[in-house]
Formats: sequence, structure tokens, C-alpha cells
Amino acid sequence: MKTLISSLLICLLSPALQAAQWQPLLDNTLSQWDIYLSYKHTETYDGSMPVDKQGKPIAPIGLNTGNDIHKVFTIVPENNQPVLRVSGEYYGAVTSKASYRNYHLKLQFRWGELKWPPRENKLKDSGILYHAIGEHGQEYFRSWMLSQEFQIMQGHIGDYWQQATSAIDIKAYQPEYIMNPVADEQQDFIKVGVGEDIKGFVLRKENHEKPQGQWNTIELICFEGQSLHIVNGHVVMVLKNSRYLDNGVSKPLEEGKIQLQSEAAELFYKNIAIKPIDALPSQYAAMFN
Repeated sequence: MKTLISSLLICLLSPALQAAQWQPLLDNTLSQWDIYLSYKHTETYDGSMPVDKQGKPIAPIGLNTGNDIHKVFTIVPENNQPVLRVSGEYYGAVTSKASYRNYHLKLQFRWGELKWPPRENKLKDSGILYHAIGEHGQEYFRSWMLSQEFQIMQGHIGDYWQQATSAIDIKAYQPEYIMNPVADEQQDFIKVGVGEDIKGFVLRKENHEKPQGQWNTIELICFEGQSLHIVNGHVVMVLKNSRYLDNGVSKPLEEGKIQLQSEAAELFYKNIAIKPIDALPSQYAAMFN
């Protein structure tokens, strides 16, 4: 009888227990994040090391230095809660101090008004980088870590980009001619990224972005190399077999830090929280069949 009562109590309390598992990642001092700033890129940037007028290499601003001056990542209170403002003026990221594996990440974002070179005449852009490992500045813009990207771009929330030498399999339509692959959970998995025929970009299934100025809810679910990109409650991409190339050898990429990019556009984040999971949520598990 006691066992039955205990089981019933656990069942009744489980929603509260599950809610208690959420760990807030945002506070007024960004205590759970490091800040890396690289460069103010220009319209002519081509992936090479930036140089000064004398042709000498320009060092990146660096890790946990210069943000106080440049104010790229700042906390602005809103309704008595911390909101992270990303100015976008310099490329870089806030990077979680902790590494994570098998988790559900949830946050809200909205666009600001400002844009900077080299994106003044392009779509506003940012992104969530996950399973981030190694040194900062490994990829084309010399600003981020080796990782997988959940794209945040106007009209493209939930796209996939590989960063540095990462690769992954995505349920998507095979591309033809100049077309990009488009995600769809009814399709077979295709291989994307470094070392594969299809290089590192796949379009989200559908556009579920809210109008300018409104808050969007983003969810990223990662479990044992599988991941889901979810935008305002809609699954827009199903991914598995996360990996990277290390001196030509394919290795699993299933855990790492989380980065929120600064990429030449102003945006705001709030309600950033994470919780561990020990399985894919049941409503999504069949998507990986």
C-alpha cells in the first residue's frame, strides 16, 4: 500500500519535478558565460586573416576582454528579468562555461533594429552553436568554435550550418542544380558537411518566424548525436549522427559548449534555460526512424 501511495505521489508531483529541472542560464552578470570577440568584418572579407594598412595581421579582441568597451553583450532589464542584448557590431559569441550532453535548451529572441557591415544590406543574422569544442575562431569568420549551428536569420530560423570541420545527417530533400537541400522529416537522411558531397547548409522545413519586434521561442533538443530544431513549437529540422573530422578521421560530436553569436545584427535573448534528458521526448522519437 505504501508503495502504491508513493508511486501515485511521484506521478502527481512529476510535472513540478520536471519543471524544477530547468536551469536558468541568464542572469544580470552573465555569470555562466564567457565572451569572445574577434573582428569588425568588412564587405570585402574573404576568410583570410584580417590585416592593417601595413599588411600586418590584426589579432582578435579575444576572450573575456574588450566587451566592457565595445558593449557587444550587455544585460538590459525588462519586466524585472534579465534580457541579453547582442549589438552585433563585432563578430563573436557568448560561450557557456559548462559543456552539455543530452539536453533540452529553450530560449526566446527578437530582432533589434541595428545592422553592421558586412550585413548592412543583407538579412539580420545570428545563431545558436551547439556541441562547440576546441579553440575560438576555427571557422571562416575566425569567430567561433567547431560546432553545429541552429541558424537564426530573418526568414531562416532553424536552418543548419556546419562550422569548421563538422558534419551531420539531416532528413531533407536531395538538392538539384543550384538548389539547397530543404529539411523534411518525411525524407531520408542525407549527409551534410565536411567530407560529404553536400557541403554545410540545409534550409529549414518551413518559416515559422514571428513579425519584427515579437518574441520567438526556440527549442534545441540533443540526445546522443541526434538533434531537433524547433521554432515556435514547430519542428523544422531532424538531424542525427553529429560528427567532425579530426585530421581526416571522423569522430562523434555529441557534447560541448553552447554559443550565441554576434554576427552584424542586433538582437535580444531572454528566458534562456536548459535541462538534462535521458531519452528523446516520446512525441519526437519516431521522427528518427
